Amino acid sequence: MKSIYVGNLPYSTTNEELNELFSQYGKVHSVKLINDRESGRPKGFGFVEMDDAEAQAAMSALDNTNFGGRTIRVNEANARKQ
Repeated sequence: MKSIYVGNLPYSTTNEELNELFSQYGKVHSVKLINDRESGRPKGFGFVEMDDAEAQAAMSALDNTNFGGRTIRVNEANARKQ
């Protein structure tokens, strides 16, 4: 399973919209939009988890495309630093 970073999202993006966008390329295991800890407002990026081959197809197809009026960045997420 691969974790995909999705950046430069419109702040109004919902988990459902992101799930819908990525599910065109295969089964989405999880979607997590990141909010600011203090204000609770969206930060404009999130993570999607998919199986490897489907994740690769989604990254290739969606990177630098228009979503909600913004050019989104889609690439493999870096491992989280502990």
